[in-house]
Amino acid sequence: MSWLPSADPILGDKRSCDALELVVIPRVRDLGGGFAVRRAMPNEKRQLVGPFIFFDQMGPVQFLAGQGVDVRPHPHIGLATVTYLFDGRVMHRDSEGNAMEITPGAMNLMTAGRGIAHSERTPQSARKGHEGLFGIQSWIALPQAYEETSPSFQHFDAGDLPVIDEGGIWARVIAGSAFGRVSPVGMLSEWLYAEVMLEPTASVPLDADHEERAIYVVEGEVDIAGETFEAPRLLIFRPGDRITVRATRRARLMFLGGSALEGPRYIWWNFVSSRRERIEQAKEEWKSGRFAPVPGETEFIPLPET
Repeated sequence: MSWLPSADPILGDKRSCDALELVVIPRVRDLGGGFAVRRAMPNEKRQLVGPFIFFDQMGPVQFLAGQGVDVRPHPHIGLATVTYLFDGRVMHRDSEGNAMEITPGAMNLMTAGRGIAHSERTPQSARKGHEGLFGIQSWIALPQAYEETSPSFQHFDAGDLPVIDEGGIWARVIAGSAFGRVSPVGMLSEWLYAEVMLEPTASVPLDADHEERAIYVVEGEVDIAGETFEAPRLLIFRPGDRITVRATRRARLMFLGGSALEGPRYIWWNFVSSRRERIEQAKEEWKSGRFAPVPGETEFIPLPET
């Protein structure tokens, strides 16, 4: 997806316990064509959770016949995009020649490194008026040593990722390790990403293994230390304490976090870097057409004027 800054709403939630650092109410951003996202990060109060620097909830939306998502080719540097769907399908194409239809439960990790362009569109077969779209796209900022790595793409089907299903708890480990299971996804830094489904009254721990961690409440409502939080909310926790999350009604959650990066990152449009001058270079490269084209695409998103 593509990013531009917008104002955050006024937060009204209280802290649930000393371990809870910040509650983010996602802001709604219209991407055009009747398609809106809920953006939890970037946030003016917190830039990163581990390496996570961007977090969008896409949908849920039901498309009319002939409609869908059409994100034209656009560039990235210094990050990896993670696309994870609960419902619907998205066709990914990039300038490295990768073409993959993304389906629910699959893990799709595009590492931009020194530079990549890609498009995201609803497949023609899904534009018959019977399909919707619901999922999360996040960006992982790369460590300084890998900011200029070669671009690449990884895809793992839903059946390739470890699943836990017991006692009212269902979870899929998308990246990293959780619940005693390890994802096969290759990573350039330490981070965690998992989808967790809780039946009413079921509870699950958020371990203190990761330096920085958060829970995104996608659907339903949860109780933490006697306080309730309904969807959509991003709950960011301080390090050190083991957190127990209990569902007050059926809930879908995303666990995320990881090791802190070496320092802050500059973020402008779709570019992330530890160096401001690298952002300026990427802007000029996209404006002058020096990014490789996406095969099969004739359109592109121009560099924003602001």
